[in-house]
Amino acid sequence: MPVHGLLPILLCFLPVWRSLTPAWSHPHSSQCQLVLRMAICSNGELSSVPARLPDNIEELQLNYNAIQTLKDASLSRYPSLNTLGLACNKLEKLESKTFEGLKLLESLNLASNNLYIGYQETGLALKKLSRLRVLDLSENKLDDEMVVALLQNLTSIEYLNLSGNLLQRLDEASFRDLHQLRELDLQRNIMFEIDGAFDSTPRLQRLNLAFNYLPCLTNFHMSQLVVLNASHNNLEWFISRQDLNDTFQLDTLDLSNNNLLFFPFLPSRSRLRYLYLSHNAIRFYERFADDATLQNSSATVEFYNLKTQAANVTARLWDDGLHGDISSLEMLDLRENQMDYFPDGFIQKMPNLSRLRMCTNCLDSLNLTSEQFSSSLYELDVSNNRLSQVSADEGTLASLGNLTYFNLSLNDLEKVPVRLFSSLRSIRSVDVSYNNIDLCFPGEAEIDTHSSTCVEWSNIGSLRQLYLKGSNLKTVPTSAFTGLSLTHLELSDNPGLILQESIEPLSRTLQHLGLGNTHMQDFDFSHFQSLKSLNISKNSLERLPSSLLNLNLRVLDLRDNRLSTIPSGQAGVLALSLQTVFLSGNPFNCCQIEWFRTLEAAETVTMVDRSVIECEDLFLITHRVAHPQSVQCIDERGESIVWYILLFVSGCLFAVVILAFVVLAARPQMLPKSIKKNYLSIRLSDTL
Repeated sequence: MPVHGLLPILLCFLPVWRSLTPAWSHPHSSQCQLVLRMAICSNGELSSVPARLPDNIEELQLNYNAIQTLKDASLSRYPSLNTLGLACNKLEKLESKTFEGLKLLESLNLASNNLYIGYQETGLALKKLSRLRVLDLSENKLDDEMVVALLQNLTSIEYLNLSGNLLQRLDEASFRDLHQLRELDLQRNIMFEIDGAFDSTPRLQRLNLAFNYLPCLTNFHMSQLVVLNASHNNLEWFISRQDLNDTFQLDTLDLSNNNLLFFPFLPSRSRLRYLYLSHNAIRFYERFADDATLQNSSATVEFYNLKTQAANVTARLWDDGLHGDISSLEMLDLRENQMDYFPDGFIQKMPNLSRLRMCTNCLDSLNLTSEQFSSSLYELDVSNNRLSQVSADEGTLASLGNLTYFNLSLNDLEKVPVRLFSSLRSIRSVDVSYNNIDLCFPGEAEIDTHSSTCVEWSNIGSLRQLYLKGSNLKTVPTSAFTGLSLTHLELSDNPGLILQESIEPLSRTLQHLGLGNTHMQDFDFSHFQSLKSLNISKNSLERLPSSLLNLNLRVLDLRDNRLSTIPSGQAGVLALSLQTVFLSGNPFNCCQIEWFRTLEAAETVTMVDRSVIECEDLFLITHRVAHPQSVQCIDERGESIVWYILLFVSGCLFAVVILAFVVLAARPQMLPKSIKKNYLSIRLSDTL
């Protein structure tokens, strides 16, 4: 067949051949890496779009370059593009015909540029993208007016990122064309008002308003929203519409780090599962109305200027209807508020509650029986409150069969129910640190059948982690931990603690042991072959316990002891297994820091406080071990240069004295003459 007869057939196969040809066979810029149909041209100091890439690429990444203007037709060679990344360039504008011919582009990243300069022409360019679904305009110094211009007619957008801009106020015009919008990120702007901005976004499900300056969120009626993050604002109120019959789809609501004074007024019909309210000023006020000592007190509050509300609202401070539906809550985070009690029935309204975090509040008592926690409760944290007592009957404790993590630390507890922990059949972690609860000797807890000043921990089969820091413990009974399979035991900050043989039953299972600030001097760790983490800080240790060398430790805390050095052999053994070590606060000898070089040379060891580890030289001058300067040390033969200097000087002085005696002995007449001469000169000066 003649060649011209084959030409039409070859042309027919050309598109197939092009799709099968590997990307590396095309000429392309040296700054780019081609992977299948993706071109990665980031970090290449490019000032324009590369023109010699394969024309069938579907993704082009041009992030971290120096492109200032995206010119007309600069992308027309790549009609198959569906993803384009231009983040962290110097883009000031996109010319109006930049995207002509790009009918398939769905994802565009323009983050961290200077689009505020040429936003009007950039807006004209974006209008050509009829299939655009993902758009990132974050950190471009855009204000309210600029955003409106950029988003006109982008009806296909589903994900929009406007974080880190200069938005102050949103209204009906802000997103009026974004009918398909599902996720919107507005965090880290300077917004202080939102007025009807989301009325045109009926499909919006995820909204991030964090790190702004919003004073309140009222008339909340976005029933389709699934996730709302309004943390780190200045919110004093969150009030949802109470007159809507729709069931709100809200699953997660984050109002943490605000100025909320009241529990939020949630929708009357809700599926809310996760509610984050930490770092506010929330408390309940109904007790104030019942306090006869407070004159003119009231159990109602009035809300004014609610805009769309026909009239002002007056409601009880604790009203089940106004505060909404919390029956689906699984997580309630109320850390660092001002709550001093739970209103009657509050806990009962959350039958599915599995995590309650109440640390750093003002609770003075906890009655597990009257509160009626659900059997779903998995985590209960009431640490750092003012608890003086915990009450519970055996039936209540038996019903809490799912409770696994219980934190009562940093309270004022002196008594607890006798079987508070032994009746919790799933309990794995208990923290009663910094209370005045002692360890029971055999039979001691049975003296009082209701409450006791001590706790008996033995034979709690499910318990794995026990924290008893700062509990004024003096002696640990021999049988204290029998029948336990603890992996974590924390006994630090109990000065003068006598352990005896009480923790040896844990030798097979214990992985973390805290004995910091217990005044321990010597301890045989050789039995604890499973130990991975050990804290023996603040114990005035002058040498490293030799029994540590038999362990396979990963973490070792030796801070604030009296170690002058660590023998090289010991440091070498530790370096074989250690991953993290703390060493600051020891008076190390600058002339014996071979251990530091050994640990520093071990690539697997991290000295967390490396920059602040100090040592002293022979003149008691302090140096940083990592950068010792002008340190006088002992030479290789074990003799100090300083001693040589002192010996030389003293020898010279001795020689001078001997020489003087020899001279005077040889010429004894010189001594009287010199004395007489000095005497006469003194008398003459006195006479004058």
